Amino acid sequence: MTAASAGGDRRAFRANWPARAGLLALVLYVLYAGQILDLSWDRFVFGLDQGGRFLSRLVPPDFTRWSLLLDGLLESLQIAIIATVLGVAVSLPVGLCAARNLMPWWVSTPVRAFIAVCRSFHPIIVAIVFVKAIGFGALAGILALVVASIGFVAKLFAEAIEEISMKQVEAVRATGASFANVVTMGVLPQVLARFIGFATYQLDSNLRNSTMVGIVGGGGIGGTLFAAFQRFDYDFLCAILIAIIALIMLGELLATRLRAIFQ
Repeated sequence: MTAASAGGDRRAFRANWPARAGLLALVLYVLYAGQILDLSWDRFVFGLDQGGRFLSRLVPPDFTRWSLLLDGLLESLQIAIIATVLGVAVSLPVGLCAARNLMPWWVSTPVRAFIAVCRSFHPIIVAIVFVKAIGFGALAGILALVVASIGFVAKLFAEAIEEISMKQVEAVRATGASFANVVTMGVLPQVLARFIGFATYQLDSNLRNSTMVGIVGGGGIGGTLFAAFQRFDYDFLCAILIAIIALIMLGELLATRLRAIFQ
């Protein structure tokens, strides 16, 4: 019989006081931040009342201006597809250069810094920059989504390359193959399925983001959505929201089918 079982400390697990102190500090900070941000139950209740009135004005949806709605959806779809194709095409060499198991540090480090810059800003912020630089229109939205695509796909592609088995790469190198052949025969076969998955997910993401960049002048259905908000045209706004949901669901089905084909 040990001392603990004879009447000492019978607890199966000792208290983790640092974890408890950290949890207490987190709860106190949340309460402090809520007070600073003026979060109150009265404002929440008032918001529910206002939200109910807003929702009541959304129905029934107005689809009479279907031509304007269709034009915006097609433009958003075109923006998403073009941005995905360009972003994925650029992400392939960028991700390859960022892989530390294939490239020296003086190549991978600055490329990784470039990817980090692309990931640092939300697509809407990037779209505002491009709108100021080249003006309103679909080109600004496409460029903003290309930057977002590079930041996401290139990072994941580089990480996928770093996880490959180097035995296959060394076997191809042993034949005296060039670097391009090493990449084609030793690297891409191991990451192709994952790269297709990254690309299809980015297409789905760009479909969603293409509706947001239009709000700041990047083209697409977002501009129509913002105009409906400004005119208090809530029944047409509801029709736009339904159309956006249908577009996103269609993009999700397409992405799932593409992943099933290539995997």
